[in-house]
Amino acid sequence: MSRTIPTINTHRLTLRGMRAEDFNRFAEIWAMPEVVRHITGTPWPRSKAWAAFLRNAGHWQITGFGQWAMHRHRAIDMAGQVGFFYAKRDLGDDFDSFPEAGWVLCPEAQGQGFGMEAVRAAHDWFDRVITGRLVCMIDPEHAASLRIAEAMGYVAMRDATCEGNNVRLLVRKGPPQ
Repeated sequence: MSRTIPTINTHRLTLRGMRAEDFNRFAEIWAMPEVVRHITGTPWPRSKAWAAFLRNAGHWQITGFGQWAMHRHRAIDMAGQVGFFYAKRDLGDDFDSFPEAGWVLCPEAQGQGFGMEAVRAAHDWFDRVITGRLVCMIDPEHAASLRIAEAMGYVAMRDATCEGNNVRLLVRKGPPQ
């Protein structure tokens, strides 16, 4: 089965399927301590980044949704990623059974509204094409990501531990009213 990954353009961003030439930047982003501080706390080696990069590509083929590479208009390198996936983290059926939303931005793209713009565009697409309940997992001290999640209609389910990190599990039962 072959599926086409849609391209989404916003005022300042293009969300598109990841390409082979994006891998070096993808690996670079995931190796930045300031990026992973609120995710795993540990920068990724290239081997882990490669496995995640391939998983992103395969996710679109299997589920019909996945993560996009986020590019600022007129910029060559990706500035982050945004989208949806099944992580199967063993956090319970009320979490693992639903698509998980996630977003990651390189430091130079943070604090300028790009995260909100990308996440809103991705969720608008999801609400039109896939629909249904979504979950996300955020470090309870990551205020910027929590603000984005709240704007998208996520509410807290519970706090948990994932891979040794304290996380807040959130749920979104549909678009905010």
